[in-house]
Formats: sequence, C-alpha cells, structure tokens
Amino acid sequence: MTRKIVLKSVASLATCLLFVGCEKKFNPSDGAPPKTNVTTTGDMSKVTVDKPNLFLLVAAEQIEAADELTATGSVNPDISMEQPVISLANGRVVDILARIGDQVRKGQLLLKVQSPDATAAFDTYIKADADEVLARKTLVRTKDLYEHGAVPLSAVEQAEDTERDAKADLIAAEEQLRTLGIDKAHPSSIVDVKSPISGVIVAQNVTNAAATGISYAGNTGAFTVADLSHVWVICDVFENDIPKLAIGQEAKIALVAYPGKVLTGRISEIDAILDPNIRTAKVRIQVPNPGMLRLGMFVNTTFESKDLKAHPVVPAPAVLHLHDREWVFVPAGGNTFKRVEVHGGRMLDGNRQELLSGIDPGQQVVSNVLQLEATLEAQQ
Repeated sequence: MTRKIVLKSVASLATCLLFVGCEKKFNPSDGAPPKTNVTTTGDMSKVTVDKPNLFLLVAAEQIEAADELTATGSVNPDISMEQPVISLANGRVVDILARIGDQVRKGQLLLKVQSPDATAAFDTYIKADADEVLARKTLVRTKDLYEHGAVPLSAVEQAEDTERDAKADLIAAEEQLRTLGIDKAHPSSIVDVKSPISGVIVAQNVTNAAATGISYAGNTGAFTVADLSHVWVICDVFENDIPKLAIGQEAKIALVAYPGKVLTGRISEIDAILDPNIRTAKVRIQVPNPGMLRLGMFVNTTFESKDLKAHPVVPAPAVLHLHDREWVFVPAGGNTFKRVEVHGGRMLDGNRQELLSGIDPGQQVVSNVLQLEATLEAQQ
C-alpha cells in the first residue's frame, strides 16, 4: 500500500466505524486475508473486529533516554555584545551616514554633529596652550634671575608651580579635544561620531537636524550597534518543565526559515521570574551565528532533560503518521482495538521508533497499522 493510501486510510477508519458488517468477498486463491467484520462501538477511537488474531501484537520495548522538551522562541541580540554609539558633544545633527539595519565597521563614520561644545573646547585649548607657553618662559627668566641673585628661591618655586598648573590645564584641554574627536591642528565645530565596534545597527534614535547629546536630547545613544556573531534565542518554558533544564544544557535550534537546518546552543540563563498570566519563564540560549540568523526570526527549540527516563520503543510500522500527529492501536479488551495518540521520538536501528509519550514500555500495540488499516479499507 502506498504512503498516500496510508494517510487516506485514517479518514476511512472514522467512516468505517459508522458502518456495521461491511462486507467484501475475497478469492482465497488471491492470497488475501479472510473476511473480517467491523462493528461500531460508539467511540470513534475504538474499533471491534471479529478476527483479532489476524493482527499481530507486540510488546513495546524499553530504552533509557532523556526526555525531550520543545519550545518556540525568537532570535534576539546578545546585549553583552551591543554598544551604543554615543555623541559626547551636544549639538545639532547635520549629516547621517548610516541607517538602522546597516552593517558597519569599527571606526566607521556614522553621523556629524555641529556642536558649540567643540568651539568651547578648542577655545579652552588655545588659552591653555598660551598660558603654558607664558608660564614656561616665566620659569626660565626666574631661574636666570635667581642664578644672578636677583630673586629668592621662593620665586623660582612659585614659577615652577605655575608652569606645572599651566601644563596640566593644557593636557586636560588636549584630552577634551580627543574625547570629542577634534583634531587640534584642524579645528572645527563639526564633530564626527564613529562606530565603536563592527556589527549591525539595531536601533536608531536620531534624525537629520535633530538635537543630540545628553544635555540637548536627553539621550546620548544615537545608534545601537550589535555584534551578531553570537545571538540569543529566547523561548518560553512552562513552569512544570523548568526542573528539566539547567544552565549549560545543550539545545537544538530548528529554523522556521531554513527547514532541515539545525543549530546547537547552550542555555545561559533561566529567568527567575515567571509570567503570572501564562506561567512560563524566559529561557535564554547562547547560539553561534553562522550568518543566517536574523533578529526576530522564529525558531523551534528542543531540549533534552537532565535525567534519563524509560521510553517505549515499537516497530516503526506500528506508528501511524497523519497531519503532524502520530497514533498507535492497542488492544482494548475482547475483539476491540483503541487508537492512542503518541509523541514520536528518534528512529532507531532495526526499523524501530522511540515514543516519548502515549504508551508505557511493555504495553502491547498492533505491530503494523497498515495491516489494520488495509483490512478496514477492504471492508468498504
């Protein structure tokens, strides 16, 4: 029977339960199984047949494996790898050379600010430079006079102190120019604001002609640049599943945008505060970004629990897959079989499949759902 017929057969199962004694004659020479009558039970999950011995039952085996926990999440920047682009100079933005979403390099010019702070800083530098030159000359003259006995030693000491103060003021003025990004050899009222790191601009808080700087705008962060070589996947985990997780635990990240692509990360934080409405905690996963992860992407995350647990294992043909759901048939007493939903896990050697929930190890199941479904299909 083809896969298409298998999927179609579940619908026929529900239909077949509505009929009693559906019959179809088989020619024994064809090698087909003897006719089996199907009887309705009033329960759409159960079916009764008159020859249950035609359907081979097997007991689910047992393996020790970790429970799997799945959760949805989204890609977020790692805040430890974010840096604000700060305009230390207060003023008006005269040119913006980058926009949100742009990839930028460390030291790249992002915007220009016309700032009175720059003018004031250069004015302070010019005065400090002149004062230092005068103090140095005065010290030289005072030492000469002292050597000729014209002034006391205290005059030399006073001149030295004045020269030290003037030099300190000059150094401070030069440092202020460097902080604002101003070249003392080429003074300007325009201050260049550059990116502190390489990355992607993830936030922009400035527009052309807007005020910037803490005194004018109330916010020094014109941009935020994030290094996306590592990102966070943040997902919600229900309260009763939190004990299954631990810091450093591995997580598998399946990308909605790239089916079949799975990345590996590790839990770096489990939020200590639950959402009071949906009773979930935020779980943060540190994930290396191979370049395909974009902020805001949705992902499906799979965790393996810390402790091993007994899981049932059944023959792969015992599991019916339909519309992203999985089922097995178990004996329900007498000639009746019951359809039970299960959560399938890994495929194992010997054409076997691990089940994460639905039945227990040792429980009997129909070994081949295709056989049962084929029988039901043939009775229509």
